[in-house]
Amino acid sequence: MSAPAGPEAAAPGSGSAELPSRNRFGPDLRPLRFPAYRRLFLGGVVVAIGSQLSAVAVIQQIYDITGNNALLGTASIVALVPLIVFGLWGGAIADRHDRRTVLLITSGGVTVTALLLWLQSILGLDSVILVMALLALQQGFFAVNQPTRSAITPRLVPAELVPAANALGFTVFGFGVLGGPLLAGLLIPLIGLPWLFFAEAVGMVVMLYPVFRLPSIRPLAEEGAPRAGVLDGLRYLRLQPLILMTFVVDIIAMVFGMPRILFPDMAQNIFGGQPGGGIELGLLNAGMAVGVLVGGLTSGWLAKIRRQGVAIIVAIVVWGAAMLLLGLTASLVMAVVWLALGGWTDMVSATFRSSILQTAAPDNMRGRMQGVFTVVVAGGPRVADLVHGFAADLTTTQWAITGGGALVIVFTVIAAVAGPSLWRFDTRRLPDEVPAR
Repeated sequence: MSAPAGPEAAAPGSGSAELPSRNRFGPDLRPLRFPAYRRLFLGGVVVAIGSQLSAVAVIQQIYDITGNNALLGTASIVALVPLIVFGLWGGAIADRHDRRTVLLITSGGVTVTALLLWLQSILGLDSVILVMALLALQQGFFAVNQPTRSAITPRLVPAELVPAANALGFTVFGFGVLGGPLLAGLLIPLIGLPWLFFAEAVGMVVMLYPVFRLPSIRPLAEEGAPRAGVLDGLRYLRLQPLILMTFVVDIIAMVFGMPRILFPDMAQNIFGGQPGGGIELGLLNAGMAVGVLVGGLTSGWLAKIRRQGVAIIVAIVVWGAAMLLLGLTASLVMAVVWLALGGWTDMVSATFRSSILQTAAPDNMRGRMQGVFTVVVAGGPRVADLVHGFAADLTTTQWAITGGGALVIVFTVIAAVAGPSLWRFDTRRLPDEVPAR
């Protein structure tokens, strides 16, 4: 991969040889020494928390209007469709245009939709169709924003710090997933539901400044590179066994090993929780996010891992074992422990999978590869909901979870043997890129 020229010339002293030593016990903060990445990271903090505030507010408003739980499931599908469609299309946009410009436009779009959600709520329009339409529009902007944001990272830090940068990003995500709903629960009684939408809009406006300060980041013109169409990206993926395998093992882990749809049944019938939810259900839902957050706060050791493919496979096998043990336990405390272990392994796997996509793919393919990543991450758990729901009905909740964990282990080992490119991947064979200011 060639180094960028012109406005992306490296700042003096930005070479990896002059980087300070990593923090081996806490998070590796070295990427934050690069001003452009630091601006991107600060924007990500706002997005992580703001998106959770908006997600809670939308679900709560639909329930307040209708009192119908089935419509909440419909809202999930309404949010999923634009994530899939615009996730793929957004990656192609990021590979064709200045990524800073794309990030500004899509961030502005998320801001405007948040303001419209606030406006309809404060006016008391009580239209479920309007709320869902605005939700779909906002998710469309978000689906373009995310692959663009991820495709930018390798242009802002040296290749050896890409895993550390991704670990910081997933730490922020874990913090948002865990802290966002808690913050929303505290704010609704204090300021009212409409002002959650307004808080997200204000946060997004604040985020526009660090994005505006980013350098121009146009895709690099690389000889022989594929065109910037969606289908061209899928054809490229089909011919890249290493990158393809990162998606295969993630789909295995998600589809067979994500039993979140069964948490209400577990909380009530295994751990004695009250119908309709309670502390048991809350702890189960928070378990994985706790693991992600702990993993991110102790991620300094990730920087020394060169065999990232091996780390991914081992992490997913441990994930499967954690889900297997989850299905066997009758203790709520141990269930949270296994879920936290699963969240920790998922953070490790996601960090390295994203890093491989960002370093093994050429720069003008990164947007599309991150778009596919967004689709897999968004769609995999929803397919898992369907699979685990049917499996639990045919057997029992415990068998569905335990069997799914066992299948994760078996299929991951089979995939590692059938696709050895992932197992053999070593970052020491990759050239570095010069980071932008």
